[in-house]
Amino acid sequence: MKECILYKKLKNNKARCNLCYRYCNLGENQIGFCGVRKNIKGKIYLLVYGKPSVMHLDPIEKKPLFHFHPGSFVFSIGTIGCNFNCQYCQNWDLSREKAIENIKNISPGKIVSLALQQNAKGISYTYNEPTIFLEYALDIAKIARKKALFNTFVSNGYMTKEVVNKMKGYIDAVTIDFKANGNDNFAKKYISIVSEKPIYDTLLELKKSKIFIEITDLIVPGIGDNLDDAKKLVLWIIENLGDETPIHFLGFHPAYKMLDVPRTEFGILEKHYKLAKELGMKYVYLGNINKPNYENTYCPKCNSILIKRDFFSITKFNLTESKECPKCKTKINILD
Repeated sequence: MKECILYKKLKNNKARCNLCYRYCNLGENQIGFCGVRKNIKGKIYLLVYGKPSVMHLDPIEKKPLFHFHPGSFVFSIGTIGCNFNCQYCQNWDLSREKAIENIKNISPGKIVSLALQQNAKGISYTYNEPTIFLEYALDIAKIARKKALFNTFVSNGYMTKEVVNKMKGYIDAVTIDFKANGNDNFAKKYISIVSEKPIYDTLLELKKSKIFIEITDLIVPGIGDNLDDAKKLVLWIIENLGDETPIHFLGFHPAYKMLDVPRTEFGILEKHYKLAKELGMKYVYLGNINKPNYENTYCPKCNSILIKRDFFSITKFNLTESKECPKCKTKINILD
């Protein structure tokens, strides 16, 4: 347990959490919506500090980060809890879990040591929403940077500006997960948030902070696959983040409380792919579906295959040392 860094003390031993846009006002002994931040005598504490529930060595493409250190492996960690309530959550056993007391304690330094032992190039804070265990993640990230490891978040983007300011200098890349093309009606019904507008604000702050960004967009058939919504999202990304921002349209598969919704058909995903390309996005991908050609990185100018992928494995890497297309010399937006 550790005292949190982003909260405001209020009267009568109450406190307001300033970590995400829920801004939970907590009375004494109350726990926030996320399930891991508790008011104890007027101060908010992180209950899962030093308590990772899952640790695994993953290819960075699984995050998915296709343009940040492609082909590398990251030591991935997550805790329990979440500040969303997605009805289709793929990791609901973590996000909805409440039992903390039986989780083994692992210090930030030990996490970094485990990453180095497995020859990871970086550490990824993922599986559940990493914003909710910010203090633990940052303490790990600070040690990791000293050991020449990079750090990445896989996030729903509902973090406040204050969180992004704390991330600067320690978190190098972030994958922001949109749901259903950023549709607010979907967000209210299936995620339990009022609006996805704060996520757009977060993206602007991340860009200002020079943190590398990739976008994912979960396409839920029938209830979250509207192409007009996709067009609005893509045009916003082009205008505010740039057409070189990688975007991944992800197939839905039934889980948790939405077992009656079918998997996303390839045709629906392909329409999103083609739309984003037609609107001017240079790097568009499909995920959670076995269509290898839609996982490849192509030169936006001459269409040469630059990185060929098979699921999360790179089978061909055809870029110059300066990250240019060897055929037409176009500079490719890849950080390595």
